[in-house]
This record gives sequence, C-alpha cells and structure tokens, in this order.
Amino acid sequence: MCEPLQVAGAGFLNIRLKSTAKQAVIGEILEQGSSYGRAAAGNPEKIMVEFVSANPTGPLHVGHGRQAALGDAIAALLQAQGHAVTREFYYNDAGAQIQNLALSVQARARGIAPGGAGWPADGYAGDYIREIAEDFAARGGNPRGDLNDLDAVRTFAVAFLRKEQDADLQKFGVKFDSYYLESSLYTDGKVDAAVEAMIASGKAYHKDGALWLRTTDYGDDKDRVVRKSDGSYTYFVPDVAYHVTKWRRGFAKVINVQGTDHHSTVTRVRAGLQALGIGIPAGYPDYVLHSLVKVMRGGAEVKISKRAGAYVTVRDLIDWVGRDAVRFFLVSRKADTEFTFDIDLALAKSEQNPVYYVQYAHARICSMFAQWGGDAAHLARVQLASLSSEKELQLAQRLAEFPEMLVTAAAELAPHAVAFYLRALAGEFHSYYNAERILVEDEALRDARLALCAAVRQTLANGLALLGVSAPEKM
Repeated sequence: MCEPLQVAGAGFLNIRLKSTAKQAVIGEILEQGSSYGRAAAGNPEKIMVEFVSANPTGPLHVGHGRQAALGDAIAALLQAQGHAVTREFYYNDAGAQIQNLALSVQARARGIAPGGAGWPADGYAGDYIREIAEDFAARGGNPRGDLNDLDAVRTFAVAFLRKEQDADLQKFGVKFDSYYLESSLYTDGKVDAAVEAMIASGKAYHKDGALWLRTTDYGDDKDRVVRKSDGSYTYFVPDVAYHVTKWRRGFAKVINVQGTDHHSTVTRVRAGLQALGIGIPAGYPDYVLHSLVKVMRGGAEVKISKRAGAYVTVRDLIDWVGRDAVRFFLVSRKADTEFTFDIDLALAKSEQNPVYYVQYAHARICSMFAQWGGDAAHLARVQLASLSSEKELQLAQRLAEFPEMLVTAAAELAPHAVAFYLRALAGEFHSYYNAERILVEDEALRDARLALCAAVRQTLANGLALLGVSAPEKM
C-alpha cells in the first residue's frame, strides 16, 4: 500500500501511498459519497459545545459571528467522528446589563436621546434601542399601559432581542439543540446550591464581610470573592452553577467557544467546580478562545463599538458578502489569532478569495459533467490504471488524506484545518484542470479522469458541509 518510508526531519516520516492505493481511494470516495471522511468513534462521547451565548442586549456582532462559525464547525467535526453532540446557547439574561437595557429602552420611549438629560449612565446608545422603544409603544406598552413598569419593559426588550438574535443565527445557518437561561439558575436555586456546596466542602471562608473561595488550591493566582459584602454574587458564580447542570446532564466533555476576554474566567470556573467536591474532573470544561476580528472595507477599518452603536453586525456581513463567505472566512484562521475580515477580498472573484476559489472548483467540475452529459453512476467501477501523471497521483494522495485530516481537526478542535485542506485540494484541482484535458476521445482515460474529478467534487462538498458552506453547481 505504501512506498518506502522517508525521514522528513525532526522525527517525522513521510508516508506516500503507492499509485494503486491512490487510485483505489477514488472508488472508495465514490462508493461512500457524503459519508466519506466520517468515522465511527471507538469510544463515542456525549459532548456539549456551547457557543455564541450573547447577552440579549443588542444585535449579534462580528465576534459573535466568529463564535457561531467556530462552534458550529467544531460540533460538526465531532459529530463526523461519531460523537453525540449538543449545541447549546446560554442566555445571559440576568445582571446589570439587562437592567441597563431596560433603562435605555424606557428612556428612549420617553423621548430621551442618548446623552441627554435623564439618559442612564451605562445606557445602550445603538439605534436598535429606538426600534425596541417604538415597538413597545406601538403595542401599547405592557397590559397596564404603564411605561413606569420597568419589569415589563425589561421582559419586552429581552424577548425582542432574543427574537432578533435567533433570526440572525437562522440566516447564518446555525441551529441550536438547546437553550439555557442564566435567570433560571437563580429562580431554581442552583446558584445558592453551588455556593452552599463550596461552603460544605471547606473550600470557602469569610473575610472582610465577604465569602471567598480558595481558588489558589486549584491553580489560581489568588483567592476569589464568591459573595460580596452586600450579599450579591460575583460574575463567575453563576457560571459554576451552570456548568454543574452540564455535568449532571451527562456531558462528560464540554467545549465552550468564547472570546479571549473570557480568559480570566477559565481558571476560576474550573476551580469553582473542583471546590464543589462532586467528582467533576480537573480541566472541565474545555475552552476554545478566539481573538478579535477587525473588519476592513475600502482599505479602512470599520470600528466596532457596542456602546456607541456603531459596530458591524453578523447581519451586516451576511448582507455585504453572503453567508458562505462569512462562515468560511471566520474559520479560515486559528481561533486564537487575530483576524482581519476584508470585505473587498470576500467579494473578489479570484483565487485570492479562498471561499470563491474552493466553491469554483466544485462548480467547475459540475459544469464539466454537464458538458459531458453521461451517466456518472458507473464511475465508481471504472479502471483507474491510466491515472498515472504526477498531478493525478498528487490529487489522489490529497484525497486520501481527508479522513485523517478530519480526525486531527476534531481532536484539536481546529476547523481552520478543514479550510486549509479545502484550499489546497482546490488549488491542486485547478492546476490539474488547466494542465490536462478531461473529456478526451479515449473513453477509458476519459472515464478514469472523470472518476478522479467526481471524487474531488465529493470531497470538496463534504468538507464545505462541515463548515456550513454550500457547494454550488454554478457560479
């Protein structure tokens, strides 16, 4: 199956398949179709991937978009390895930011503009606040018609923005299996129960009128306050309670996709879970932290500022360049690297635009098959010995690498590896297509080359599907 091993340096070996094995993978791909690359996990796990989890205080911004693209692709990769995966959205619908949202909408409904007399100090100034206020007024306010009922304003505003966020995610092609409300952790007593468990374990102590947790016992650089002197909880406590629910729901593995601004919470949440003494293992949960996204258009940066209301939303990006480009671009780099989203590049019809380059390879093959007009059903059984050129064998080698690439990408929670692979495969196909004539008169050679192209088309489609990107037949 393999040629003699070659030492590649630094302890690596180059494994090259013999030409017969390379040819055989083409038939394997055509037989398996959309299943090619998928595997049955030897030890399948019940896994939760939590991502986006935006505060319901405004539209989804481009950072949420990167989380959505990463989280959905990670979940798809894990499913492709045979794991049972649940996608969950955690609604942060409790805390000061929700109060500020309600006060902002209330002020707008009273005709107060951002920055004007009576505008809340930490109010949200985005134009969407005006839209919520107008909608609230148009519906007659609350059942009693009393704008002074801040709870009614709060409930309406949160519901409005949840609906908006859900619509954006639907437009982005992201579907969640479950939703969890932060507020339910309080109403159901789960936050109080978590704190009581910390006290019972002996890991909590009182100092300066506050309740502290010995997080230094679990790798933190200092102990952390759990309950402040005024009786309120610090922000990481509900996170601990929330992760207890994940554990008790049977998720042995949990992956949280969040921005790097959550880096400081990682150690605290893990320490809090350890301090409960209920058997949750160290290192639970896993985190994929993504860096900032900078949006460029016309050579200038489009600033992101939620407070000022001038930030790029997921909906903006989709409207500008289309869902496929947004999803591919946002997973095309390692999550922990800063990414520049170039609007002009995403619109370009050139090989510099990675999603166009990959999709065009798929469409090009579809066009070629339409030109041929034959029945492709028999291609899985044709003789492939005539596929002997360097470019043909190189393509077959690349196709054979797809399943193992997916194994590695899933294990490393690295969907960018799929994007890299697809661009490399598309590049090799375009090079082959430009160098060789596919629809030759020799029927045996033509069918062998068509089989190779069909295998490339299937593999491109399978990889794009894992990233939530379409494989168009025409462009």
